[in-house]
Amino acid sequence: MTHSTRGRGDERLRRPAGPRSLRLGDTRVSYVPDGAVQLRPRDLIPDANDEVWAAHPEYLDETGSLVAGIGGLLVENGDRALLIDAGFGPQSWPPAPDGPRGAIHGGALLDGLARLGRSPEEIEAVAFTHLHPDHTGWAWHPAPGADRPAFAGADYLVSAPEWARRDLLQEPEAAGLAPYVRTVADGQEVFPGVRIRVTGGHSPGHAAYVITSGGQRLIAFGDALHSPIQVAHPGWSTVFDHDPVGAAEHRRRLLAELAEADTIGFGVHFADVVFGHVGRNGDDFAWRALDT
Repeated sequence: MTHSTRGRGDERLRRPAGPRSLRLGDTRVSYVPDGAVQLRPRDLIPDANDEVWAAHPEYLDETGSLVAGIGGLLVENGDRALLIDAGFGPQSWPPAPDGPRGAIHGGALLDGLARLGRSPEEIEAVAFTHLHPDHTGWAWHPAPGADRPAFAGADYLVSAPEWARRDLLQEPEAAGLAPYVRTVADGQEVFPGVRIRVTGGHSPGHAAYVITSGGQRLIAFGDALHSPIQVAHPGWSTVFDHDPVGAAEHRRRLLAELAEADTIGFGVHFADVVFGHVGRNGDDFAWRALDT
């Protein structure tokens, strides 16, 4: 069953997602929330002017902000478990005085894993789409009551180009990952049925993860898209994109692939519509959220 994001008054577009799971053959994937961030839409997407947002109030909360969830994607196959991205961690930041970022907070991811029956010790690897702090938080921040990160027993999988150019990210937290990092190459299988795809664009070595099982495919596309509104406008890059032109080129290829049969997308920041299909009408795309 799908749920269109075109209808106005859609509350799901204005709230962060709760836990959501779906099954692909022998593999279960679950969105594990950690927190949320409010984003100033005009500052986030420079090509979307005030008229755009006036025409699409369904995307904005009562403060006029885009609401982006923060969390990770748990991938389970039998007794084995992989986590894609590690949230923001147990911290909160006030709104930045200018630019796109409003208030941001995390802290719920470990509780969410517990509700799914998983402890951090059961996660064999944490695979990162990229090294921004809203994706690495629990991987470097000490776990409550401990002096080590929650996933210190796991391998930290980072695309080789992302790790090689981590200095460009200017994220001091990345240094805390070093003892656990194992770099991986484009196309490498990192878990049964899960392959990394290095895309670039958003960050120097930004990656997606393609999960294939039971005749279906799910693409966890990281920050290639921040909001469902970009699905209809793939040329709109965000100010967070390292290479805006490259990011837009990748989005166009990604959306064409997401429009193929038996393909599901996972957008970690997509409010409460994190799982969906892409519908296509000629050159036009639309996000069709899954009810899970």
